[in-house]
Amino acid sequence: MNDNVIDELKKVLPEDRILLQEPMRLHCSFRTGGPADLFLRVSSREELEGVLRILRQAQVPTYLLGRGTNVLVADEGIRGAVVTMTDRMDRIEVSGNTVTAEAGAPLSRIAAAAKDHGLTGLEFAAGIPGSLGGAILMNAGAYGGEMKQVVREVTMLKSTAASDQGSSGTEDTVVTIPGEEMEFGYRTSRVKTEGGIVLSATFALEEGDPAEIAAKMEDLAARRRDKQPLEYPSAGSTFKRPEGDFAGRLIEEAGLRGFSIGGAQVSEKHCGFVINRGGATSADVMAVIDAVRARVFETSGRMLEREVIYLGM
Repeated sequence: MNDNVIDELKKVLPEDRILLQEPMRLHCSFRTGGPADLFLRVSSREELEGVLRILRQAQVPTYLLGRGTNVLVADEGIRGAVVTMTDRMDRIEVSGNTVTAEAGAPLSRIAAAAKDHGLTGLEFAAGIPGSLGGAILMNAGAYGGEMKQVVREVTMLKSTAASDQGSSGTEDTVVTIPGEEMEFGYRTSRVKTEGGIVLSATFALEEGDPAEIAAKMEDLAARRRDKQPLEYPSAGSTFKRPEGDFAGRLIEEAGLRGFSIGGAQVSEKHCGFVINRGGATSADVMAVIDAVRARVFETSGRMLEREVIYLGM
């Protein structure tokens, strides 16, 4: 990485938040992936804007990362910069029936804050391991709930660095978009289709009984423990739900329960999960995903679509 870029970044970030050749396996739930040339931790909108401006001017490819729960990073790593907001941009505020959280806040903490204030509507999110930014991007959901049902508005940074990596010449602009204009769909949103960076979001919730809310959250947690391979590194559901069916069912019918390549395996507990049983490389995981898609297409005529995002590949 160019020393001039590092020198410029030191004017915006403390040196201990500018990491060189940082192993991405430490920041992704698959626990695989090689090093990123630059790994930058930002703690405010001002830092984020400054970092993006420097990287854009230097034409450094830039990737935004949340908690790394839905990504697979190449074994060769990432050439360019990874910027994360999860360490410090994670404030949560509750006012009346609304909860406002910054992009780096874990969904589990946001759901817990709502519960503690007797607000219902976010119980489904308590067990989703990602951060708010990624959840808005992908319209995260589980057990019949999803972001689009509860998001009142999203504040975003519109930046060419988020959609056209390495481009320059435009100013960053902060915009606030009502939830009904976010174009939420199944694992997509306006953030994903148009580009931009989520800074924060506000949820509109309803009053509820804290004990009932806690009981519902515990019930959903128990169902996850019972049905999902939470004891192994993974990125959650590996494939999007095919219309009118379930990826796990199609994979099981294709005879792939327990199918493995290297340290990567189709979970025996839930066929919709590809897991790292130990020592897996990202290449192993990708090979299992490719083999599953090919076999399911061969046996059912359905082509599964990945939910996991590839970085550096």
